[in-house]
Amino acid sequence: MEEEKKMLAGKLYDATIPELDARRVTAHALCQELGQTPEKSPRRQEIQDALFPDKPQGLFVQGPAFVDYGTHTHFGKDVYLNANLTILDTCDVVIGDNCMIGPNASFVTPMHPLLSRERNLKTRPDGSQYDQEYGKPLTVEANCWLASNVTVTGGVTIGHDSVIGAGSVVTRNIPANSLAVGNPCRVIRTITEEDSVELKKELY
Repeated sequence: MEEEKKMLAGKLYDATIPELDARRVTAHALCQELGQTPEKSPRRQEIQDALFPDKPQGLFVQGPAFVDYGTHTHFGKDVYLNANLTILDTCDVVIGDNCMIGPNASFVTPMHPLLSRERNLKTRPDGSQYDQEYGKPLTVEANCWLASNVTVTGGVTIGHDSVIGAGSVVTRNIPANSLAVGNPCRVIRTITEEDSVELKKELY
């Protein structure tokens, strides 16, 4: 599909073509069903497998969730996704092994032109309307913890073993082993062995 190839390549594309529209509608319906299905129901796994065809090992989606495609989202092993998850996977979203994602997290790859005349709806000769957008992929490497209300924007890589503080908006790359917080998110310091809870037993 030509428009999907352009979409995944980060080029301007038409998101309104019937094929892409149908896949979004399917993913949205699966998300709605996931949110209405009890946690212990066998149907939950079936919904996850349909939504994320990679069928990642040990994935848990608390739900509710909103995912645009699912087919462009790739998880490592043993990933936990807390409530009110949003993934807009216009481009690839990669979340590595053993990542913990807090509630109200958003992973957003779509981008829109800054000039309104390029961003606004356009009209085809047949009277139907469309707009053009593009995207940037994002990656969260293995062993990361993203606390509640974190937003990760397209074009960003969060390095392995990092922690992103609550409410952060990640707009630039975060190096591995970093504690980072804020809007825009910035690195506070490196995480070291001195952060081990075993060294701070009196606090726990």
